[in-house]
Amino acid sequence: MDVEKGLSNGIQEQVMANADGIELLPGERLDDLMTKELQIIQSRDVFSFSMDAVLLARFASVPPRGRVIDLCTGNGVIPMLLSTRTQAAIDAVEIQPRLAGMAQRSVKFNKLDNQIQIIEADLRQYWKTAGNGVYDAVTVNPPYMPAQTGDKNDNEHYAIARHEVHCTLDNVVEACARLVRTGGKVSMVHRPNRLIDILETFRRWKLEPKRIRFVHPHADAEANMLLIEAIRDGKPSVKLLPPLIVYTKERQYTEELVRLYYGSNGSWAAGADGKENE
Repeated sequence: MDVEKGLSNGIQEQVMANADGIELLPGERLDDLMTKELQIIQSRDVFSFSMDAVLLARFASVPPRGRVIDLCTGNGVIPMLLSTRTQAAIDAVEIQPRLAGMAQRSVKFNKLDNQIQIIEADLRQYWKTAGNGVYDAVTVNPPYMPAQTGDKNDNEHYAIARHEVHCTLDNVVEACARLVRTGGKVSMVHRPNRLIDILETFRRWKLEPKRIRFVHPHADAEANMLLIEAIRDGKPSVKLLPPLIVYTKERQYTEELVRLYYGSNGSWAAGADGKENE
């Protein structure tokens, strides 16, 4: 079964048009998240979510209640998936108006607007109005590549999603550190080649790495994704979790990956019970 293709099965546009008066804009489609009957608005014109966002939503430790925030939320897939795991109030920040608008309509369509608030804002400034230490947990799927590296896509939405155009790694980690309370958790998905930068930046902002998991496309391939969680003002002690393998030798998705997508909870987060050593 091709999980990513399954997540991109567009539903006829009239479904959205008849639901609560919300209409799809030209080029938009409604995709099935394949959990809790959730659906999300996507478009080829902007950056759609991929496996990294889903894995982060499953990896992150979130409290059963309280306040959670997702930064660089894009079209809102991570807060929507987190809503299946917690009753906490979830805020989500996105700087691009087009994506923020899509996320707002998806939240309303799924009747999650009592739990999820989509905020169009710059994460570099948002903490100044939100306040310091006001969230119990933070998740973030930031741009992976420095602004000066790689070929930028001509599509502005894709370029902003992939490159540090509006925020650097340091900007992202500073925002996380300022927004999360002491003892609160920050979870991030990134690329393994930025690991040293991430560890150095986390510690500079008093976020102590606690759990790290590498994601490998195959058992004999190098990791191409990194999941990391840190605790604000935590004590030094980190766990390297077993690697997550995406494909079997037969080019099928592994049992664990399928379980993460389709399982009733979809979470393997060690420490989700709140007993993580701080």
